[in-house]
Amino acid sequence: MSIGTRIQQLRIDNGLTQEQLAGMLNVSRQSISKWEMEQSLPEVDKIILMSKLFGVGTNEILLEEADIKKLRPQDVHLGSVYLIARDFEKSISFYEKLLSMTVSTRNCGNKFAEFFFDNKCLALMNESNLPGHHYVDGDYKFVLNFWVEDLKREYNRLRELNIGQMTGIQKVHEAYYYFNIYDPDNNVCEITGGYHDGKDE
Repeated sequence: MSIGTRIQQLRIDNGLTQEQLAGMLNVSRQSISKWEMEQSLPEVDKIILMSKLFGVGTNEILLEEADIKKLRPQDVHLGSVYLIARDFEKSISFYEKLLSMTVSTRNCGNKFAEFFFDNKCLALMNESNLPGHHYVDGDYKFVLNFWVEDLKREYNRLRELNIGQMTGIQKVHEAYYYFNIYDPDNNVCEITGGYHDGKDE
């Protein structure tokens, strides 16, 4: 399957017209048409943006199907991320504030709570209501990674909410800054994103 055909298929699978996709990418409808007919190729930034819009890796757009299968030899797909919560209600409150949303569903009484965002599911499992699922006491060291546009603004928002222990903003290299915030079970939420201050916290 060619790049143009893959772009067309992803667009159709997501229920978008050429005009709608063009608006999302800030290009003309003619550009979309030319990409799909392989009269031209999208620029790298447009490929990255399409991968985010369609929820696929850039490999899914750029590589031939045979090469994609080599990179993904098994058809294993991420369903949900499960966190075992010791204090169920406190954990729900923490993630509602962290994600700026109310819990999406609460299943089976107080056994599960789910947050649906970015086409993914973060599920909290109430440890006290899951016989046979008890884990060794201590930090679980489960790391969740979140990405934001403005890292400093998100840092200030969470610091003001005071919902959990936080580190300062750390610099890995010029293109990678992050900070950690810890949920009620001491699981690590790593927040990364755009940071333009140039100074570590």
